[in-house]
Amino acid sequence: MARKFITADYQATLDLEISLREALPADHLAHFIVEVVAELDLRRIYRGYGATGAPPYAPEILLALLFYGYATGVFSSRKIEAATRYSIPFRFIAGNLHPDHDTIATQSKRFLGELKDLFVQILLIAQAMGLLEVGDISIDGTKIHANASKHSAVSYKRLLEIERALQAEVDELFALAAEADAEAVPEAMDIADEIARREASAIPSSLPCNHFVKIAFFCSIETILRSALQERLSVFALGSVSWPRPRWCLSSGRRPVMRRKKPNMIRK
Repeated sequence: MARKFITADYQATLDLEISLREALPADHLAHFIVEVVAELDLRRIYRGYGATGAPPYAPEILLALLFYGYATGVFSSRKIEAATRYSIPFRFIAGNLHPDHDTIATQSKRFLGELKDLFVQILLIAQAMGLLEVGDISIDGTKIHANASKHSAVSYKRLLEIERALQAEVDELFALAAEADAEAVPEAMDIADEIARREASAIPSSLPCNHFVKIAFFCSIETILRSALQERLSVFALGSVSWPRPRWCLSSGRRPVMRRKKPNMIRK
């Protein structure tokens, strides 16, 4: 008797209706970020906006999107924009809005100092709550040398040490974000022309750090190899030639933020 398998009905799945309240458990990191950001003082950022022009996105939305993105390893403003459509936590944090990547990148540069200070404030609140990690950001006692669970009060000197350590962590996050946006494919680049140009060269010196371009390029290489293989097999008998197994290594180039992995206190 043939073995039965559980199968998926993808057409029915496409018609499935779910609520974000159902999809995001109460202890999810997205809830924590939205609630904490709502309590922060953002007047310095609000004062940076003029009284005229089209209504901008509220600073709370952009701050929460950036913090959740950086905390979960999403540094590119383009990827954050896409995530507001395809990722449930990002969609919740964005309030079902979709700020474009130019807005996200521009505002993050414009209010860089303010955002870094607010990032530190969020991490300080998490540390005061006794959380070991916020997403991929480690704030445990080993790295910061602050163990609030064993002491009812933390000295002012210790607080300064904690804040300096968190500031260094935040600086690293923003540096990674700057690298991610710098590696994005330029707006003016025609991807089809770029692929054709690289195919014309014998060995490309480097590929743009864009997965779609990489995939398209290596698919074109695969087509060339298949054509060469068919031509070779028309001359030699099948099985008489030993073909080496190709090995492709595509690296994202992004170094990890954390050095150690511990259980999260909040789901991400």
